[in-house]
Amino acid sequence: QVQLVESGGGLVQAGGSLRLSCAASGRTFSSYAMGWSRQAPGKKRELVSAIGWSGGSTYYADSVKGRFTISRDNAKNTVYLQMNSLKPEDTAVYYCAAKYGSSWYASRIADEYDYWGQGTQVTVSS
Repeated sequence: QVQLVESGGGLVQAGGSLRLSCAASGRTFSSYAMGWSRQAPGKKRELVSAIGWSGGSTYYADSVKGRFTISRDNAKNTVYLQMNSLKPEDTAVYYCAAKYGSSWYASRIADEYDYWGQGTQVTVSS
């Protein structure tokens, strides 16, 4: 099992940047592919980015491609989401997720992720 704790959310103006962090504890971090998902009020949860254990496999949703960058530091058991050129439509609660098994692959399917953090709020003002 793994525990996930997100941090780094906040309020930012459109065009600004934030970096989210997710610290993992428990099982060996490299056993997991990691992802970031978001959910805005009244909308379905959307997996926006994912990364395999080595960083060799990554995924970005079209809505964030070119603006967000996912990375991980296996020595620190941490995954990051660098968010640039933020838009008001990026406003959501962002959740970190971990997928055990086939950890080399950055799955785009949210249901394949086994563990989820509590979330961190990101608000982008216009």
